[in-house]
Amino acid sequence: MEIAIIGASGYTGGELMRLLLNHPSAEVVAATSRKLDGTPVASVHPHLRGLTDLAFRNIGAGDIDADFVFLAVPHTAAMKVAGTLVERGIRTVDLSADYRLSKEIYEKTYGVTHEAYFEAPYGLTELHRDEVRGASFVANPGCFPTGATLAAAPLAHLAHTIIYDSKTGVTGAGNTPSATTHYPNVGDNFSAYKWTSHRHLAEMKQEAARLGSTARCYFTPHLLPVNRGILTTAHILLNEPMESKEVETLYRKFYEREFFVRYQKPTLAAVRGTNFCDVAVESEGDRVVAVSTIDNLVKGASGQAIQNMNLMCGFAEGAGLCFAGMSP
Repeated sequence: MEIAIIGASGYTGGELMRLLLNHPSAEVVAATSRKLDGTPVASVHPHLRGLTDLAFRNIGAGDIDADFVFLAVPHTAAMKVAGTLVERGIRTVDLSADYRLSKEIYEKTYGVTHEAYFEAPYGLTELHRDEVRGASFVANPGCFPTGATLAAAPLAHLAHTIIYDSKTGVTGAGNTPSATTHYPNVGDNFSAYKWTSHRHLAEMKQEAARLGSTARCYFTPHLLPVNRGILTTAHILLNEPMESKEVETLYRKFYEREFFVRYQKPTLAAVRGTNFCDVAVESEGDRVVAVSTIDNLVKGASGQAIQNMNLMCGFAEGAGLCFAGMSP
């Protein structure tokens, strides 16, 4: 199957190409960039040198010649081309936020008018597999909501409050330099940001509701001086107390058939470079602490996008994604 990546110069675009090199049924035939037209892909993504001879091309959605498209463009940019891809019958996974939320919530959260809204399955595969399977267009979840929701999902319907506390590596901010990601400001440092107003909270609330939960949800992210990874601690305040053994049994059963969710002590090193989410829980009665780890560029973005592609196209769900992490 021939793949095109629209907006391939960023971290998620490079990660898509890295992962798809190992996919038995997919080949990247086009990598687009308006600013880098004609530039070899490997000059921007040097880890791919010797593995691809593609050059970036400045081509629009109407001129894409491929069986499948990954939209790896910023929020508000995806909506400008998504309709064209749908009309042309090209199956697509959108890695932006443009189709993750209802129109009303999206416009309120992102402060813009949605120009081309349509409903799309939310591609948190473990929870929405049936909607993703065979779909023509899927909205890939945000990185924070992926780790957070998988941490809380088995207990969300039994909680009155869920507090998410996440620590992320700097690649979550993208590859455009800024004061926030400047090394002297990040190295040997640790800080919270958007304490009460991060836009990914809308996705967390949406997924909690879809799980049958009426819990109030809160979220604060923190920036770690590492490249990759998100560790989320979910404080799940229950309506009725549960013992640790009971909670652990519930989690193991909930995820027993999920290859990419492993019940074990979560560490960033164990999931780095992989599509795995590691989860573990402990209870003190009416408060359960659930901890999850993911690689924000893989399970939090490009890997999950490929997982969704596999379901959409009838491939094995783990095709191109079944490999171990880089520990230590």
